[in-house]
Amino acid sequence: MRDVEVTDRIALQDVMLRYAAGVDERDFELYASVFAEDVEILGFGPEPVQGRRAWVEYVQEALQAYTSTQHLLSPVFARIDGDLATCRTDVQALHCLKEPEGEIFILWATYASEMRRTDGGWKIQRHRLISRATRRS
Repeated sequence: MRDVEVTDRIALQDVMLRYAAGVDERDFELYASVFAEDVEILGFGPEPVQGRRAWVEYVQEALQAYTSTQHLLSPVFARIDGDLATCRTDVQALHCLKEPEGEIFILWATYASEMRRTDGGWKIQRHRLISRATRRS
């Protein structure tokens, strides 16, 4: 593996780690930084969400239902072709609900993300949630 490819793989992993940290810490500036301005989001609701601003607002609203969250990510499986990358990241996301208090919602899923290299580093251009299973306890 060439040094450039190793550097790219670390950078792609870092994008997803910032994604999870931004959500879990409610650091929406950090969270927004991983997305391209014109990102397309699929699978989080019945309709796609277009654009970084609309997506971050959607997430801020959705997170109001939880006291805390924790997103546990697998390593990123990436296929890199120049300035484009197709990535798969498995996730287990725990959501502590405000109501009913103490109840936990768990999501097992895969993030299918298309990323592109920009002057500001790798950014998510298209992001799709593939739900595998859920559980409330």
